[in-house]
Amino acid sequence: MKLVKAVLAASLGAVIAASSMSVQAKQLTIGFSQIGAESEWRTANTNDVKAAAKAHGINLKFSDAQQKQENQIKAIRTFIAQKVDLIGFVPIVATGWDNILREAKRAKIPVLVMDRDLTVSDPSLYVAKIGTDSYTEGRKVFDWLDKYVHDKNIKPRNGGDKINIVILEGTVGASATTGRGNGFSDALKESPNKDLYNVLASQTGDFTRQKGQEVMESFLKSNRNDIDVLFAMNDDMALGAIQAIEAAGLVPAKDITIVSVDGVKGIFQAMIEGKANATVECNPLQGDLFFTTAEKILKGESVPKSVFVEEGVYPAETAKEVFPSRKY
Repeated sequence: MKLVKAVLAASLGAVIAASSMSVQAKQLTIGFSQIGAESEWRTANTNDVKAAAKAHGINLKFSDAQQKQENQIKAIRTFIAQKVDLIGFVPIVATGWDNILREAKRAKIPVLVMDRDLTVSDPSLYVAKIGTDSYTEGRKVFDWLDKYVHDKNIKPRNGGDKINIVILEGTVGASATTGRGNGFSDALKESPNKDLYNVLASQTGDFTRQKGQEVMESFLKSNRNDIDVLFAMNDDMALGAIQAIEAAGLVPAKDITIVSVDGVKGIFQAMIEGKANATVECNPLQGDLFFTTAEKILKGESVPKSVFVEEGVYPAETAKEVFPSRKY
């Protein structure tokens, strides 16, 4: 009898252990909507998400929205119909998400936002945001510029008393555009040197190299001899603007100081060649943090509403040394 009980106990233990292993081994399925492939940065972000999903053993359902919010909404609705475990997305613009996120909430599918912020009527419509602090990035741009102008004793090219700045903005309505713009503007207003600076023109380049070049050409046609500084809200627009500056017979990084945001390899190469002055990092390598946070959420653990990756500031003087270690 004791032998029978022992055998039964061992069998039951094996069944429980097998059941537990089965639960633990359940592969998570996560739907992810990316905004598109508008820049080197975005390509690096996408590649990192896919690599991190593989490393975490995630069944990733990936969708490219091709710069259209309606495509993202369709993708999220498809993920809901597929009953994925969690939905992640990079919101192309900040608003217009309430209805689709309510659908996800009714389906009891948690939503995790990456990279950009969004504005919703009910904060519980998404669990958390993984990414970067665009407002702080904008402040870092001005802080670097203000110090550079004084350290290098930069003077207005037109002989006036103002350092004239032109700004290549990102996509209209994108949180990265709003955050970087507000951060830069606030830092300028709070600076004891604020009277030295004048924003001459500011227009969207839609975060693309081609549009950045086109808008910079327009700036130069109107104010060729008055522009002292270019602030591009991403590196790709800065790289496009460099082409326009050279085509206009000016010397980038000398006649016009150039500072941008992202930290992609292309801008490091431009700095090494003496064509750009600085970049403020916006780290696209967010995949591991995203899936680690997703796993915590699905285990029922609490996570902060905002989880930021680390970011630095890289002036041209450091570009050659730093370039070999860049991963994007």
